[in-house]
Amino acid sequence: MSIEIRELTVRYGGTVAVDGVDLDLAGGKIYGLLGRNGSGKTSLLSAIASYRKPSSGIVRIDGEEAFENPRVARRTCFIRDTLDLSDSDRLRTALDLAARLRPTWDGSYAAHLIEVFGLNPRKRVSSLSRGQRSAFGVVLGLAARTPLTILDESYLGMDAVARTLFYRELLDDYLRHPRTIILSTHLIEEVADLFERVIIMDRGRVIVHDETDALRGRGVTVTGPAEAVTSFVAGHAVLGEQSLGGVRAVTLDGHFTAGDIERGEAAGLSFGPIGIQDLFVHLTSQPLEASR
Repeated sequence: MSIEIRELTVRYGGTVAVDGVDLDLAGGKIYGLLGRNGSGKTSLLSAIASYRKPSSGIVRIDGEEAFENPRVARRTCFIRDTLDLSDSDRLRTALDLAARLRPTWDGSYAAHLIEVFGLNPRKRVSSLSRGQRSAFGVVLGLAARTPLTILDESYLGMDAVARTLFYRELLDDYLRHPRTIILSTHLIEEVADLFERVIIMDRGRVIVHDETDALRGRGVTVTGPAEAVTSFVAGHAVLGEQSLGGVRAVTLDGHFTAGDIERGEAAGLSFGPIGIQDLFVHLTSQPLEASR
C-alpha cells in the first residue's frame, strides 16, 4: 500500500506535533521512522493509521483518503507500545478477535510466533511483563500480515535476544509476504539493516527521507592537523567538531568524491564514515533550518 501525505498538520491545543508534512511512501518497502522524543513520530503514524484525524491536510492510502475509511482500516495494522488491549483479556481472546477482524490474519504464523517468544495464550494481559507485552504486540502486528503494518516502538520492552528473534521473523516474513512496513525506533544501529528507506523527523517536520544506503554514504568525519582540516572543510556543512591540541576532527554533511578524499589524504587528513545513528544525532542536534 502506497502512502501520500500532503500538508499534514496535527495539533494538540496550542502544540503543533506534525507541522505541514509532505511525504510519499511507495508500497512494498520497510521504512524506518526516526526522531527524538516529542519529534512527532507517533502523531504522524496515528494520522497514517487513522487513529487521529488530521488538524489539516490529508493522508491517502492507495489513492483513498484514509480517515474513517473501513476499506483502508481493514488493511492497516497499527501496533503501539501501549498494547491496545484490556488487562482482563486473555491472549487467546485477543488472537481470536484479530482473526475475525483481519482478513489477512495467519493463525498458524501467530501460533509459531507465540512459541518463538515463549508466550502462554491462556494468560491475561495483566499478567504479562513489559517484555512479554512487547512480544505479544509483535505477534499481533506480524501475523496480521496487513498490506500496511505500522510498529511504533512496539518492541522496546524486549530484551536483546527477543529483539533479535523479532528482526529475524520480520525480515523472513516480509520476504515471503511483501508489504509496506513502517518501524518507529530509537534503536537505530541495531535495526538499521532492516530499513530500505529512512525518514527522520525533528520538531514536527520531516528533515530527511532517503534510501538507507545513500544515508550511509552521506557525510564524513575529517581528522588531522587543525590548519589542514580548516582548509578542507571550508564551504561544507559542518555538523560537529572536536579539537585536542593541534588536532581537529570535523563531521561534515554531504557527499565527497574519491578525488576530494585523495586531496585530503595528501594534506595529511584521515576520513571516517558516519553511521546512520551518528548522522541522526548530528542532524537532530542542529537548529531546525540548519538541518533541513
